[in-house]
Amino acid sequence: MTNRPDRRTILLATGAVGAAAFTAGCGGSGGSGGGDSSSGASPGDELTTTAEVPVGGGKILADQKVVVTQPKEGEFKAFSAICTHQQCVVATVADGTIDCACHGSKFAIADGAVASPPATRPLPAKKITVVGNSIRLA
Repeated sequence: MTNRPDRRTILLATGAVGAAAFTAGCGGSGGSGGGDSSSGASPGDELTTTAEVPVGGGKILADQKVVVTQPKEGEFKAFSAICTHQQCVVATVADGTIDCACHGSKFAIADGAVASPPATRPLPAKKITVVGNSIRLA
């Protein structure tokens, strides 16, 4: 005769596995599409050129985890490209916002402020310098 686990033991084990799977797939620094919140770029690194950042839009540099925008002609801004909601890398810059495809958060290109939830915190600003045609991390 073999000992079989009772119903309570099975339910507890199944619940623990389900909770672990849920936690692994939802949020934190290892969330889907994510990466961590640290920047992949170092001070002095050239991010892009002024010609590559459209007025009223921006350019996402996923490898550097930075998005550079040009809200007005000649005015350049930079922000973390990691969404503050679930740490996904933002996907597009369009119609005056930086957009995250994971859950629909949108951020203003002028200051990184939340323009549309579910994110509740703005994108952190990055310091940049513009020298000639080169946009560099400060």
